[in-house]
Amino acid sequence: MDNLFSKITVTMKVNLGIALMFLPALVFAQKINQKEIKRSQALAKAVTIIRDNWGVPHIYGKTDASVVFGLMYAQCEDNFKGIERNYLYQLGKQAEVDGETNLYTDVQLQLIADSTDAIKDYNTSAPWFRKLLDAFADGVNYYLYKHPEVKPQVFKHFEPWYALMFTDGSVAATETGGLKLSETKEFYSAGPEKLGAVTGQPVKNIYDMVNERETGSNGFAISPSRSASGHALLYINPHVPFYFRSEVELVSNEGLNAYGAVTWGQFFIYQGFNQHCGWMHTSAYADVADLYAEKVSKKDGKWYYEYDGKLRPVTSRKLSFKIKKGDEMEQRTITGYYTHHGPILGSRDGKWLALKANNRSYNALVESWLIIKANNLAEYKRAMNMVSNATNSTVYADDKGNTIFWHGNYIPKRNPKYDWSLPVDGSTSATEWQGVHKLSEIITNINPATGWIQNCNSTPYTASGTSSPDKSKYPAYMAPDGENYRAITAIRILKDAKNLTLDGLVAKGYDHYLAAFDDLLPSLFNAYDAAPDSVKQVLAEPIKILQQWDRNTAIHSIASSLAIEWGTLMMKALPPPQTDQESTFITRRFQTLVKNVSAEQQLAWLNDVLKNLQSRFGTWKVEWGDMNRYQRPDDGITFDDSKPSIPVGLTGSGFGQLPSFQSRTLNTIKRYGYSGNSFIAVVEFGTRVKAKSIVNGGSSFDPASKNFADQEQGIIDGKFKDVLFYKKDVLKHAQHTYHPGDYFKQ
Repeated sequence: MDNLFSKITVTMKVNLGIALMFLPALVFAQKINQKEIKRSQALAKAVTIIRDNWGVPHIYGKTDASVVFGLMYAQCEDNFKGIERNYLYQLGKQAEVDGETNLYTDVQLQLIADSTDAIKDYNTSAPWFRKLLDAFADGVNYYLYKHPEVKPQVFKHFEPWYALMFTDGSVAATETGGLKLSETKEFYSAGPEKLGAVTGQPVKNIYDMVNERETGSNGFAISPSRSASGHALLYINPHVPFYFRSEVELVSNEGLNAYGAVTWGQFFIYQGFNQHCGWMHTSAYADVADLYAEKVSKKDGKWYYEYDGKLRPVTSRKLSFKIKKGDEMEQRTITGYYTHHGPILGSRDGKWLALKANNRSYNALVESWLIIKANNLAEYKRAMNMVSNATNSTVYADDKGNTIFWHGNYIPKRNPKYDWSLPVDGSTSATEWQGVHKLSEIITNINPATGWIQNCNSTPYTASGTSSPDKSKYPAYMAPDGENYRAITAIRILKDAKNLTLDGLVAKGYDHYLAAFDDLLPSLFNAYDAAPDSVKQVLAEPIKILQQWDRNTAIHSIASSLAIEWGTLMMKALPPPQTDQESTFITRRFQTLVKNVSAEQQLAWLNDVLKNLQSRFGTWKVEWGDMNRYQRPDDGITFDDSKPSIPVGLTGSGFGQLPSFQSRTLNTIKRYGYSGNSFIAVVEFGTRVKAKSIVNGGSSFDPASKNFADQEQGIIDGKFKDVLFYKKDVLKHAQHTYHPGDYFKQ
C-alpha cells in the first residue's frame, strides 16, 4: 500500500485514476448526484436481499418502491449487460455499440416510440407509480455508483422514464403490423425523391425467424377435477433465448408477494404467481397493429397524403443516431415521417405504410404491476380491464379453483368487412379504429367443463377440447384459426389426464413426441417405395430406421438425428406466408408442403443428410445426443466442441415438441442450444402455494459461481427444484443475506 501511495504522488493523472477506482463517490462518469445517493442509501437500508442455495434473489422491503429498488440492484448484480442491451434496443441506440448492423432496427424503434411521450407520461404519472419509476432508476444508478468497475457501453445514468419505453415483457414485444425490417431499411435508406417508390418484400418465412430464436410458449391450466390434490395447477413454459429472464421473489409490507420470471431491465414479474393466483403469458396472434396504405404526393416541396378527399400534410421528426465506426462515432440524422395513423415504417407498391399500434403504453406498465399484486380473480380482472397489453394471451389459475384463458388483451375494434391482416386503405375514415374492445368482449374461456386449458400459440378455438370458445361469436381479427403441432400434442396428452400432480404435469410438459412427422414421414416413405432400386439400395437402412422410429426424440436415437436434419431441409422449402396470421397455420402449411415437394427431392435431401453427417462425424449413424449438446460458454457466445458439454434429447418446437431446445452449429461440428426452454414453473394453488421451477444453466452469470450451471441437467431432464416461496423456507436455504450496496459475490 505504501508503494501505491508513493506512485500516487508522482502524477496527478495517476492520483485521479486510482482514486476513482476506490472511491465510488468520485466516479463522475456515472453522473449520480448527492440527492440520488442519499435517497438510494435510505432505500437500501429498507431492503434485504436473500440469495437462496440456487442463487435466486428473494427481495424483502418495507414498501413496493423499496422492493423495486432492490430488484433492479439485484438484476444489475447478475446481468447489467443484459439490462443495458434491452434498453439499447428499446431506445433505438444499438448502433452506438453495434454500428450499421442494427441501425435500421434503431430507426424502426425510434419511429415507433418517442421518448418525449415517455417523459410526459412520467411527469403526469400517479404519485404512487412515480415512486416505482424513481426506484427503478435509483436501483440501477446506485449499483453503478457502488461498482465503478462496471463500464456501461452507453447508459452512464438511467432515467426513471426509461421504464416507460419498455412496457411489455414479451420477447416479441414490438408490433409492426407485419411490416419487416428490410422494408424500413429500403424506405429510409433511399434518397428523399425515391420515397414512396419502393416495393416491399414478402413476409419472411416463419421458420427462418425460428432459426434465430424461439418466440413461442406453452401454458397449461388444470382444474381441481383433474388434479390429484383437488387444487388448480398452472404450467408456465415460455420459449425464449436462453438466459432472457431472471427468477426472483418480490415481497413488501404493502401486500406484494410474487414469484416468477422478470425480463432484464423491468420491475414486474412477467410470468409467475403469488399466494393466490398465477399467470402464464403466451404470444398472441390477435391482430393488434395495422398498416395503413397512404396515398402520398409532393406539392411545393412538401409531402401530403389523401384522406376523405382532402390533402393532409405529412408531419416529420428528426431522428438522431450515433453509429460506431471503429473507434470513432458518426452522428447521423434521419427524417421520420408520420400521418395521423402513425409512423411511416416502409412502403409497398408505391404507397407509404403507416403503423397504428400500442407498442409503448403507460397503462400497459401499470397493468403489469397491478397483475402481480392481484390477490383474487376480481382484482386480476380489474388489472386486465385496463386492456393495454398488446402482445399477450393469458392462461390463469387461482386458489379458488378457477382456470381461465384470455386470448389477447388490447384489441382494437374495427369494421369486420375489411381484411385487417393486410394493409388497409389509409385514405378513408371507414378504416379507422372504433375504440378498444372491453375485456368481456375478447375471446375468453372460463372454467371449461373439460377441466383443462392449453395454449401453445395456436388457435384459441381448440384450447379446451369440446369446451373451447365458439369461433362464430368473434370477429376474424381477434384470432386466426391456425393450428400448430405443439397444440395437437398438448390436446392429446391433456384430454384424458387425471389425478395430475406437479411432477405429473411436468412430465406432460416434457413430452418428446414430434407430431409434425406424422405428416412428413409418410410422404418420404411413399417416395422411397416408388423409387428405383438404385436409390433404394442407398437409402434402405436409414429408411428402415425411420420406419421403426416412435417419433420421440431421445439421446441415443439415430432416427432423431436423421429426421430432424431432413425435416429442417423440408421446412426451408415452405413458401413464405404472406401475413403474420397466415404463418400460424403450421399444420396446414406442412400438409401442403408434402404435396408440393417432389418425391425425388425428398429422397435427395435425405441423401444430403447422410453425406453431411458422414462428413462431420465419420458416419451417418449419429445418435442425437452426440450431435445435439448443451454448453454454457463463459462469455455466453463462443461454443467449442473441445470443451465439456451435455447430450440433449430434445429439439426445437417447430416439429411439435412441447419442451423446446433450439440448436444449430455455431462455428462447430456439433449443434448447441441457444433458445427455447428458459424459466419453467409448475404451481399448485392450495391453502399454501406449492411450486417447482427450473432455469437454463443457473441463476448466476459468473462462471466461477456454483450457481452458473447447477440447473443445466435439470432443465434438460425435466427435474425441477422446489420453489422457496415462504420466508421460513428461504431462511433455511439462505447462502447470502445483504442490503443493496453491501459487498456480494456469488
